[in-house]
Amino acid sequence: MKKRSHYWQLVPYIRPHWKTIAQAFVCTLAVTAFWPPQAALAGNIAAAIGKGNMMALGGVAGALTLVFLGQKIMLYGQDALMAKAAFAIALDLRKRVYSHLQRLSLSYFETAKTGDLAYRLTEDIDRIGEVVYKFFHDSVTCALQLIVLLAYLIYLNWQLTIATFIVAPLMGILIAWCGEQMLKFSRRSQNRTSNLSALLTEVFSGIRLVQAFAAEDYEIERFAKEAEFNRQAKYAAEHLKAVQNPVVGFLYAMSVLLLLFLGGWQISQGNLTGSSFVSFLAGVGLLIDPIAHMTSNYNDFKQGEASIDRIFELMEIPPMVVEKEDAIALPPVTGKVEYRQVCFSYEQVNNVGAGFTDNHRTTTNNLTKPAPVDNQSSRGGFHQQTQTNNNNQPAPIQGSANNYQLPITNYQLPITNYQSWVLQDMNLLAMPGETIALVGASGAGKTTLVNLLPRFYDPQEGQILIDGIDVKTVTLPSLRRQIGIVPQETILFSGTIAQNIAFGQAEFDMEAVESAAKVANAHQFIAQLSQGYHTWVGERGVNLSGGQRQRIAIARAVLLNPRILILDEATSALDSESEALVQEALERLMQDRTVFIIAHRLATVRRADRILVLEKGQIVESGTHEELLEKGTRYAGFYAQQFR
Repeated sequence: MKKRSHYWQLVPYIRPHWKTIAQAFVCTLAVTAFWPPQAALAGNIAAAIGKGNMMALGGVAGALTLVFLGQKIMLYGQDALMAKAAFAIALDLRKRVYSHLQRLSLSYFETAKTGDLAYRLTEDIDRIGEVVYKFFHDSVTCALQLIVLLAYLIYLNWQLTIATFIVAPLMGILIAWCGEQMLKFSRRSQNRTSNLSALLTEVFSGIRLVQAFAAEDYEIERFAKEAEFNRQAKYAAEHLKAVQNPVVGFLYAMSVLLLLFLGGWQISQGNLTGSSFVSFLAGVGLLIDPIAHMTSNYNDFKQGEASIDRIFELMEIPPMVVEKEDAIALPPVTGKVEYRQVCFSYEQVNNVGAGFTDNHRTTTNNLTKPAPVDNQSSRGGFHQQTQTNNNNQPAPIQGSANNYQLPITNYQLPITNYQSWVLQDMNLLAMPGETIALVGASGAGKTTLVNLLPRFYDPQEGQILIDGIDVKTVTLPSLRRQIGIVPQETILFSGTIAQNIAFGQAEFDMEAVESAAKVANAHQFIAQLSQGYHTWVGERGVNLSGGQRQRIAIARAVLLNPRILILDEATSALDSESEALVQEALERLMQDRTVFIIAHRLATVRRADRILVLEKGQIVESGTHEELLEKGTRYAGFYAQQFR
């Protein structure tokens, strides 16, 4: 069972603002101190009215005016200071949660709902801020008011005070029960609202597809169902409030009737004067508001507790990719990249994210390391021996381009779980300035292979080294700043074109941005825009064409000036004219860099120094375009399919 979160978890966020809260508390004490004089002066006013003494009445009214004025001044200080502290606490919590989310691994975001995360960062944290504000501004004040007024009422007549609050335990039990029910309903309501927010985010981001498939009615029906679930959840919470408030009010009204009866009896017995009874009634009247506020606030606190659950649930999710405590900054590299016996499975990543430990490959998935087979492989007639030298280092493959080292080991996969390993004992050495193309069917492991390099994921076994340095031993920013990525789907953010090119840099050189755009063949179309580099880009860059977005992505990589470059099918979705411009820009970008190209369209990889054909997580062919065509095996088959 999941551990419930509590308000105590907010203490670290409250502590930095203790001075502001202390100042507000001083104002609260002053506000509270003005309550008993108001009740006492109410009795004096009643006595003056009864005697018809206008002079005394004027004096008491003047004193009461000063009491009201002093209390309201202190109330302003309390409200202003507590609002300042509460909003600052909510801001700190929001920044902390957002910072934590930024450090979570890609595996988390692949399953998380964007709308739900947005709701938690906005509505849930706003609710927590409101509850913190109500606690210090309202609940503490009401509690002090209750204590002070009760003491005053006991001072006036303890028998009446006890009789007045004889129903208090029953009211307390009722409020506590309703609070627990409210917590349950609030959790359900907030989850439903998050689901609704996630649905809206999903549909609006894919509205083009919705309209293309004439699926408007389908989406309207989905929305209507989710909205109905949301309505039911919210109504359950409000219905509980509708039941609770009248019941509590009725019990309080009965206690007041009992008070009037007993007060009349006390006066008849000579134990209480009329003016004292008026003061007592005024004190009881002043209790109505704090009791109502405490009842309402308790429900709000339970609703806020559900929000705290949802926020700290995020905070408890550990990042799967973390820096070592003694991680060093990666120095400028030449671009030598090496994969040594790398094995990777997404299933193990997901299990770790669900709370499992995975220090080795012995997991609940029962993934078994593939067993080596002999050289008489039956895979399409292709086989190759792994050669090693005396230092257990990979030896050059016969016939490979430029005689580079590339050990290839074939393994026979267990029949029952051969799909579990995305990469299996992967060995690869890329020399500085070499262009390597990765080819293979979907699911062969091409994208996974390059995603391990900037540590979007960590392999379960093996090492990845850049210039001989294990990537796990260096800081993530220093690693990723030396790896440029041009993805298939370019992501642009709301902002100017210049800001998108210089993404991640708060301050940047405009001349450098323009130079990068020129290299990327983007300067010409940018200059033709109404505001040039200061043109605002809409969400996801929808006001630009695919080729324009791709060239901005290339300019982004040019400005970064990385030694290692990853091109993930960068031209696959472009028309011929745009592809020519992008391809020209890519060739400029690739100069003197180590480049990994992922492509289904083999026309884009012909000039690569080396082409690797991947199948089921293993390299099954390696060589130049011409060499692989001469072999007449897998690559030649792919080529024939595309160009026949």
